[in-house]
Amino acid sequence: MRHEPGKRALVTGGAGLIGSHLSDLLLKEGYRVRILDNLEPQTHRNGKPAWVPSEAEFTNADVTDRAAMTAALRDVDVVFHQAAYGGYMPEMGKYVHVNSFGTAQMLEIIRDENLPVEKVVVASSQAVYREGAAVCPVHELVFPDTRPAEQLASGDYAVHCPLCNAVTTPTTTPEEAPMGGETVYAITKVDQERLALSWGRQTGVPTVALRYSCTYGPRQSVFNPYTGVIAIFATRLLNGQPPVLYEDGEQTRDLCYVGDVARANLIAATTDKLDGLPVNVGSGRKTNIREVAEMVAEGLGVSIQPVVRGEFRPGEMRHLISDVSRARVAGYEPTVDLQAGIERYLEWIRAQGGVRDYFAAAEEVLREKRIVHQAAKPPGR
Repeated sequence: MRHEPGKRALVTGGAGLIGSHLSDLLLKEGYRVRILDNLEPQTHRNGKPAWVPSEAEFTNADVTDRAAMTAALRDVDVVFHQAAYGGYMPEMGKYVHVNSFGTAQMLEIIRDENLPVEKVVVASSQAVYREGAAVCPVHELVFPDTRPAEQLASGDYAVHCPLCNAVTTPTTTPEEAPMGGETVYAITKVDQERLALSWGRQTGVPTVALRYSCTYGPRQSVFNPYTGVIAIFATRLLNGQPPVLYEDGEQTRDLCYVGDVARANLIAATTDKLDGLPVNVGSGRKTNIREVAEMVAEGLGVSIQPVVRGEFRPGEMRHLISDVSRARVAGYEPTVDLQAGIERYLEWIRAQGGVRDYFAAAEEVLREKRIVHQAAKPPGR
């Protein structure tokens, strides 16, 4: 599908971090943009944010609202389905209702109403992988299983070879890696992706699932204590509190700037090279989470060291570095490095005035719901 000026795009979740930057980009490229967003209070505590563009048609509704979704989908050429319930929140039913059911219903409406949608781009996630790819000293490239909670509880955070149990070294994860996330969020993102791609094959509507790495940047909610590691670290530090690191803080992640993720969506919508495929979108580089905390502290000019309490979250990956070769074939290239991206985010968060720390209260909920566990042998003891 090539872009033609005047095409209409629907962006679900268009008031959020990725959706809002994508909406801005689409308007700049000449699209007519319609946004549907329920303004989830956990993320948008003060209602509709000022960055929602006035040039876009805005509907305040939930993706699970069939009538609202039917109306929003009419006369649309391309759908960017960004809306999702994310992070490490405890509401299992809500994850399934919003992410799994909401996506299924949207696809059903397009099919059953015979709507002339030309392409669907779905926001998937790196969370669909059970663990990042790794190199074993004996068996070379392996795809390890999710680390058992019993292993983490013993204080062993390493990723072991599934064949010989040797400690592995992380490497880039290709789209061919096995799916099988263990958190509720991950399970529903697997649902979303499989529903969308199988629907695309059945209906003939070109469909792409973009597996986002950890996305950050300006507009990342300062209210949501359950998602967005850079935002959580920044709000803690601005309130004189140390960032909290799970496990031993040596996990690695692929952190990708929101502008690069928005551009990946535009590329997916305007090329046929990615049709029918899951596609990693990231920086292709690994970053140690402890280093992220230190970079944020340095950027804010705050001398507070992160703390490690020996807590862990069952089902969480140890390492994830996205192999973005498939996206590069279609013209994607990450352009904003982590240092520059963090500087842009911190400049934005300083302009928000006083921000509160919502993480401390959220921690207690996560412990109570047994989403966060304490290791039997915390590090250093």
